[in-house]
Amino acid sequence: MEEYGSIEREIQVDAPPEVVYEVISTPEHLREWWPDEAELKPVPGGTGVITFGDGSSPDAKVEQLTVVEADPPRRFSFRWVYDGPEAPAPGNSLLVTFDLVPAGAGTLLRFSESGFRERGWEAAVLEEAYRDHDSGWNHFLPRLVGYLDRLVAAP
Repeated sequence: MEEYGSIEREIQVDAPPEVVYEVISTPEHLREWWPDEAELKPVPGGTGVITFGDGSSPDAKVEQLTVVEADPPRRFSFRWVYDGPEAPAPGNSLLVTFDLVPAGAGTLLRFSESGFRERGWEAAVLEEAYRDHDSGWNHFLPRLVGYLDRLVAAP
């Protein structure tokens, strides 16, 4: 049986950490590879909302985000998948972290999403959430790489 603890990826990208940081932390770039809509203040404690799908549709998926760490161009992390008025914290939200390590002319991007087990979900809900996010990142992280490739190649 899988652990369902955290999702982790390492990706080599042909863009400097400063460019990668902008692309993972600012709404105008986030919209190009991840959600359909994004509003976010990319500073520690900054909050925002991302929307998957047409925001005017009842089928749209809307998630709140709260920035935990913003250390350009090394690390950007946020908490998401939390409900209600309480502040996101370990135990009631998931933590996404992007660590950027210079590697030659590019960047080694270390991605992780953790906190699944800490949510206290029943086993079936935990498994479904983990698989949904794992599948989602398998879709969106290659889009991030493709967007960075286009951005760096642009004249």
